[in-house]
Amino acid sequence: MRAHSICVSLFAELRNLDKKLLKTDKSVFDSFTDLQFADQYPHRVLVLRSQSVPHPEETPWHQHQRGQLVLPLTGVVTSYIDNRMWLVPPRCAVWVPGMVRHRNLISANADVCMLFVDATNFPLPDKACTLTLTPLVRELILHMHSVQDIDVFPRDASAQRMEAVLLDQLIALQREEFDFPIPDEPVLNKLAHALLQRPNEKQTLQAWAREFAMSERTLSRMIKRHVQLTFGQWRSQLHIVLALQKLAMNTPVQVISEELGYESVSAFITFFKKALGKSPGQYRLERWGT
Repeated sequence: MRAHSICVSLFAELRNLDKKLLKTDKSVFDSFTDLQFADQYPHRVLVLRSQSVPHPEETPWHQHQRGQLVLPLTGVVTSYIDNRMWLVPPRCAVWVPGMVRHRNLISANADVCMLFVDATNFPLPDKACTLTLTPLVRELILHMHSVQDIDVFPRDASAQRMEAVLLDQLIALQREEFDFPIPDEPVLNKLAHALLQRPNEKQTLQAWAREFAMSERTLSRMIKRHVQLTFGQWRSQLHIVLALQKLAMNTPVQVISEELGYESVSAFITFFKKALGKSPGQYRLERWGT
């Protein structure tokens, strides 16, 4: 009897949340972030969806026991997970393991699915990562949301099989490097955000050091200690993250080259190929078929 009352309470809360997600006021995402109740959901996979909020929204720092898959169907999600930033374009998703603190920035007019997955005894990634979605996984998620009946407990055999197929497919997805380290250290945090705001900036480490009233050597050592990269490698990682995001959104290679401050398309292609072993066009074709 007690277990039944818990399920009824949970289902009522989920129904109310589903209704709130159709609104366009700020309370949508205030509710969307308080999802500890998802940990009590009686099935392994819970799919929630938010559509057409006409302004950017932010979910504050939070965590939950279940792993979370953040999937933008349209628009872009920027996820902050621990001290790294992850850019999540359409056709990709970011996986956040259970009990890992994170927050999300969601672009205006985005259509976003969020899966909450009980990964117990299942070999899903134990670290945050970006996953390249296959058409099968995308359609499975959308179908599960469309037929998900939270009033039915337990699920029928068909729903359980669909859930099992989805979990198997998630394990097999390719992982991408869409993350950029953003240290908590105040100087480096400011520098990271300056690089994000002006990715085409060619300012040298020496010039940045002058802005922070320190020597180039001190700033270099600070970056190496907190980021485990040189300044050049750190900035290159940002360019790779932004380039991959734009490639996934079908941005022309010439436009990407200009936005990242390269003197020519060939210079950008050389940089990209050196970092990832293939040209931007080849990479896009192999990963996303376009």
